Amino acid sequence: MRRARASIALPVIGIVLIAAMVVATGFGAENIPVRDVVGVLVHRLRGGVSADLGLDTIVWQLRVPRTILAAIVGAGLAVAGAAMQTLVRNPLADPYLLGVSSGAGVGAAAVITSGLFAGAGLWALSAGALAGALAAAAAVFLIAMAQGGLTPLRLVLTGTVLGSAFAAFSSYLIFRSSEPSAAQSVLFWLLGSLSGADWTRILFPASVVAASLIALLLAANWLDVLNVGPDTAASLGIPVRELRIALFILLAVLVGVLVAVSGGIGFVGLVVPHAARLVVGPRHRALLPASALCGAAFLVIADAATRVLVRPTEIPVGVLTGLIGAPAFLLLMGRRRYSFGAA
Repeated sequence: MRRARASIALPVIGIVLIAAMVVATGFGAENIPVRDVVGVLVHRLRGGVSADLGLDTIVWQLRVPRTILAAIVGAGLAVAGAAMQTLVRNPLADPYLLGVSSGAGVGAAAVITSGLFAGAGLWALSAGALAGALAAAAAVFLIAMAQGGLTPLRLVLTGTVLGSAFAAFSSYLIFRSSEPSAAQSVLFWLLGSLSGADWTRILFPASVVAASLIALLLAANWLDVLNVGPDTAASLGIPVRELRIALFILLAVLVGVLVAVSGGIGFVGLVVPHAARLVVGPRHRALLPASALCGAAFLVIADAATRVLVRPTEIPVGVLTGLIGAPAFLLLMGRRRYSFGAA
């Protein structure tokens, strides 16, 4: 029955995602009718340009890249959340458990307050955030390994403690800065924003998300057994230690890249995997693509909402995902028949 549900649910969610992306492209400081959005897309996909150059610029150069980046980041965070919950066997785990978000905050704060990576131009903030994220993940990995290995409890504790330490250090950088707008800039970035999206920033995160999803799907059977327990996995011949290390490295790179291009967008990687389990069940071969599609649709819709709720300005997308995600998570957990690892 679960396989039948998955075979129906995945195409339906995919259709919803495509529709959401088309409709969301029309939202902004000035709404554009769906028929005009579709017209621009048809002209572009045929290799031409719409007769209305102003409309073409707004839709194709500004809003379409942002909508695609929202789908990529949403899919990546949801997949990372599902894999992280399996790695640490904890339903409260999210992609930022490894301290990656706090480390990225240190890198972003360093760029904003001191001009670090200034030679990278428009990529300076992303470069600093990625460097900080990977440094944080490396610190968690080395400390956990030195203390006995990547056990779920050790990962949770180490990631939480170091995440708090990195957050404190980024606050110190802001406090010491002579730039009056540094705190506001760092806070806006930490809450997540897709406003800097353009065509040049899509290929790299898209490639990382696609490669990560393929790698996780290839290991789907192992992940199913690991979710049952490490002893069961080891008895079936699965190299638990090596699998955990590989998962840790993959998730660190994946989340680091996503945070570098979008900031810290919360609740997507926590809530969406649980919602996907309710639809397709706990088997990773269906759970991972369902999480990717649901996460993409969720963030596309949330990002569109941030552009219209307080027009002509916009709020950080992480604020809205938090406001939606918290009650949604409580609602999901309130289901009597729901339990982690089974739907």
